[in-house]
Amino acid sequence: MSMTQTAQFMDGTGLAERIVGEAAAKAAEISRRAGTSPCLATVLVGEDPASVTYVRMKRARCAKAGIRSRHIGLPATTTTAELIDTLAGLSGDPEVHGILLQHPCGPHIDERAAFEAIAPEKDVDGVTMRSFAAMSFGLQGFVSCTPGGIMRLLEAYDVDLAGKRAVVVGRSAILGKPVGMLLLARDATVTYCHSRTADLSGIVQEADVVVAAVGRPRLIRGEDVKPGAVVIDAGYNPGNVGDVDFDTAVTRARLITPVPGGVGPMTIAVLLAQTVDAAANQLGMRHH
Repeated sequence: MSMTQTAQFMDGTGLAERIVGEAAAKAAEISRRAGTSPCLATVLVGEDPASVTYVRMKRARCAKAGIRSRHIGLPATTTTAELIDTLAGLSGDPEVHGILLQHPCGPHIDERAAFEAIAPEKDVDGVTMRSFAAMSFGLQGFVSCTPGGIMRLLEAYDVDLAGKRAVVVGRSAILGKPVGMLLLARDATVTYCHSRTADLSGIVQEADVVVAAVGRPRLIRGEDVKPGAVVIDAGYNPGNVGDVDFDTAVTRARLITPVPGGVGPMTIAVLLAQTVDAAANQLGMRHH
């Protein structure tokens, strides 16, 4: 592969539009048959500007897809017990089909305890231990949205994962760890790397598929990308910079996700699709 060749961009924006279109059609069918539209509850603790923006964006996308959203804004002083109460209330509310707790919640909140207050059948963001177990064991359940979006992108571009060496850089509970499990389920050979990994460059050089999910700008050097590899950049850093040194990587990879327009739109698309599926399940409607 010559240095003048450039990778094909994996168009997350276009694929996300198709997924949201399908979700919108299902939502309309649910509304017609059940007399109620799918509802996503968004819960936000405090007023972190980035989180406020994310929630507003997610609610706007919901509205476009015919999904109702109910927003619960809690003060920054909210305790873990109060947050758990709120989430348990939403879990028990038949009007609500999906629950999204926007995180980070603040250092004084036990986030794991809060996530566990979300009923698994409403965990459309894929953050509970039950959802992680489902992803790991190949059971029915909701996937974490970014890993789910990544897998759909790989599928859309016919990336054959069986026997391939996949390197995941990052080990967060709702991105690095679950995407490794989903890749493993597709018969990839998975290596997890992180901030303590020795010789990251050497490991990346052997990867057929690289998933960068660590939140450090341009951590993955373009020259370490194996010619012909598939590069998925799930990093979001200020200035629309990913975790991969894009300009060099694009001359070596076969497929690459742009930042923005790659993984980002897919995350929200999976959230909306899973909210509609959750509503269908709770209302006793199965889609084929």
